[in-house]
Amino acid sequence: MATRRNLLAMGVAAATALALGACGATADKDEAGSGSDGKPVSGLRIMVPNTPGGGYDTTARTAAKVMEDAKIATGVQVFNLPGAGGTVGLQRTVNEKGNGKLAMQMGLGVVGASYTSKSSATLTQTTPLAKMIEEAGAIVVPKDSPYKTINDLVAAWKANPKGIAVGGGSSPGGPDHLLPMQLAKTVGIDPRQVNFVSYDGGGELLPAVLGGKVAFAASGFGEFLDQVEAGQIRVLAVTSEAPIEALKDVPTLKSAGIDLVFTNWRGIVAPPGISDADKKVWIDVLTRMHESEEWKAELKKRGWTDAFVTGDEFGSFLTEQDKAVADVLKQLGLA
Repeated sequence: MATRRNLLAMGVAAATALALGACGATADKDEAGSGSDGKPVSGLRIMVPNTPGGGYDTTARTAAKVMEDAKIATGVQVFNLPGAGGTVGLQRTVNEKGNGKLAMQMGLGVVGASYTSKSSATLTQTTPLAKMIEEAGAIVVPKDSPYKTINDLVAAWKANPKGIAVGGGSSPGGPDHLLPMQLAKTVGIDPRQVNFVSYDGGGELLPAVLGGKVAFAASGFGEFLDQVEAGQIRVLAVTSEAPIEALKDVPTLKSAGIDLVFTNWRGIVAPPGISDADKKVWIDVLTRMHESEEWKAELKKRGWTDAFVTGDEFGSFLTEQDKAVADVLKQLGLA
């Protein structure tokens, strides 16, 4: 069976459509710096469209800290606006038309959620700023799980697919849902038999894993590193092509005989209709962050793959993903 690299680079998320009216997120332009005078930019805000503790949240807060530490920006505010697979935040972003001080952290899941939730707001309405990172997925279990290897888990799962619950930090159709569905298909389980339990982001998924509410979970491995180091969670396999430096002793699915590679990605977008000057400020800030030693250290620490592209190049990538996600959703019967 051919490796599903292209298919698995496209995540989708299903959720209920919610809308949120525009709120006062606009910074006072007289007080917000532009960076053109060599001083750190001020007045920037990054919205995270899911709960604290998840992948989007970690990425946004790490980026904000690097901006501060490297004196690229000062007073960067990160706030959470969860709901509906990220489309509550997406609606807010679109409603903030012209607000050049606001941006939204996002990724594969929001692309799909805009379709499956039938959101009136779409990513094609936003202003693309930058694709930041790629990250492999991981299959994880609590420390006292009876499954010691990925093949132990697969054998039990094949014997009783409905009786073994798998958790993910996204809605049905999102990246954390797509991964176990594709894993099931690869090992010979009908995806329709999978007992998938949806959580709104890694912040909600983690306690479910620790509390044994699911037998295993599928998500970005970076969300579990602290718990892995603390011995609370075991990673049975990662979904990258090659082993992950941060998890040197963990096999890839391929090395365990399962022909599957899965890649997630995260980026950042701004509201529609922002000025060219504001777009330039954001891209300059993100580019300087990306070039900093502090960011390079975070990439290594968290096992993230550098995938930085900006502006129109990121916009073209989003357009391709938009089409690909729509095709995947049709194949899964979710749209």
